[in-house]
Amino acid sequence: MEYIRSKDIFFLMCDTLRLVDRRAMDHGSRVAYYLYKMLECKGGYEKFELADFVFMASLHDIGAYKTEDLNQLVQYECKETTPHATYGYLVFKYLSPLSELASVILYHHMDYLQMEGLDYEYKEIAAYLNLAEKVDIYSEALGDKFDMAMFEKQVGTVISKEALVLISEAIKKYDILRKVKKDKYKEELEDIIGYMLFSNEDKKKFLQMLMFCQGFKSETSVVDTVTCLCIAEIMGQKVGLGTLEKEQLYYGALLHDIGMLAMPKEIIDAPRSLTPEEYTQIKTHVHMAEKVLKDRMDEEVVAIVAAHHERCDGSGYPRGLREIQMNSRQEILQLADTVTALLGQRAYRPVLEKAQIQKLLRKDAAEGKYSRAMVKLFLDYYEDIIMKVNARVEEIMFTYRKLNQQYAQVLGKLK
Repeated sequence: MEYIRSKDIFFLMCDTLRLVDRRAMDHGSRVAYYLYKMLECKGGYEKFELADFVFMASLHDIGAYKTEDLNQLVQYECKETTPHATYGYLVFKYLSPLSELASVILYHHMDYLQMEGLDYEYKEIAAYLNLAEKVDIYSEALGDKFDMAMFEKQVGTVISKEALVLISEAIKKYDILRKVKKDKYKEELEDIIGYMLFSNEDKKKFLQMLMFCQGFKSETSVVDTVTCLCIAEIMGQKVGLGTLEKEQLYYGALLHDIGMLAMPKEIIDAPRSLTPEEYTQIKTHVHMAEKVLKDRMDEEVVAIVAAHHERCDGSGYPRGLREIQMNSRQEILQLADTVTALLGQRAYRPVLEKAQIQKLLRKDAAEGKYSRAMVKLFLDYYEDIIMKVNARVEEIMFTYRKLNQQYAQVLGKLK
């Protein structure tokens, strides 16, 4: 079954990162459009190839979400380019199905004279992206005073002559500067995105990449998502869910907390209990997740995500659903999410012992907050489940920490 279309993977990735900060993603969309029209002018590319380049270019600043102050767009794009280009390269290399395009992101801030000596299949794409980005930054900053002639003195040293010819042609042929200024370019961008061709495994990899993006806020977010996902998968097997239901639960657990990317870090990391106002704000993460997933993911997956803070006695949020209104996949994710919170260390309390966790779950089950059958099943297999969870977390965190270690190593070599 197709849980999400290829083009919706793109929109979901972009909209999720917009939850963190929309400016970098809006910049990425404009740069991707410029690159797309440059490549159209050059010719020789299939539609699906253009779509892949657009995907990569739209997310070329993904590393900035981890490494930079997003309030300083010009600063990190024009002066301190190495950190975010390096992290973005590693994210695409290790987590994306488009790993062959990763080096475009790494090299796209490099001066053309340095780039010429590279032995890389897509180095000309990096050169085009370099200029497309400069055009967006300076045209946005200078407005009507922007003039393409400002780049002519840099030809052959900082920028590629071919890149300047292509973007100049795209300006004349497609009127790209005016379309961007008037926000009239998005239909063309969406049209080419429709030619994306991803297998189900590719789509799953992109969605897993979103899980790692939650680590832009903190490593704890990745640990929590993996823990919740693993508990939900094991519980799904224990209760005998069918193949389709297990897949729906998998995607629901993988994506359930993406709305947290929109939450302020100072609230997420608050070393105390939240104020009523802060708690109200945190609760909006469910609506945020539902909003970006609606009409893109399978309806049942969205329903599972939307109900992960509901409770069987009607005391949950955002809709106050009761047990009779929910299915077993929703109940499993509710329990998995709660157990994840109990297992993890929080700034406002120490790690809970096994006996404390079991006592709290039995109490909540007795009060009707969670499915009694689900809680009994979890407690019956507690040791086995926790052992598997710890092994899975260690496996995933090895990849996450490897990413950060290589970031430090690559950054050291490039400086």
